[in-house]
Amino acid sequence: MLVKVNNSTFVRDTNSMALIDTDIAAKNEYLAKVRMLQTQKEEINKVKSEIADVKDDLQVIKQLMTQLLNKGSNV
Repeated sequence: MLVKVNNSTFVRDTNSMALIDTDIAAKNEYLAKVRMLQTQKEEINKVKSEIADVKDDLQVIKQLMTQLLNKGSNV
């Protein structure tokens, strides 16, 4: 059986004595924040990956430039 708790959005389950929040708007707001944070984390991880790729590409370009310069000085 559920009993309303005074001055709150909670009800108490008399069998388990658990408190249950019945504020759907607060729940939806919380879930929206969780989804937003997850999206931000995914975007950050994507940017980190892209930066790592660019760094790798620059390292390859640097090696190729060094090889070209070494070949040019051997001619």
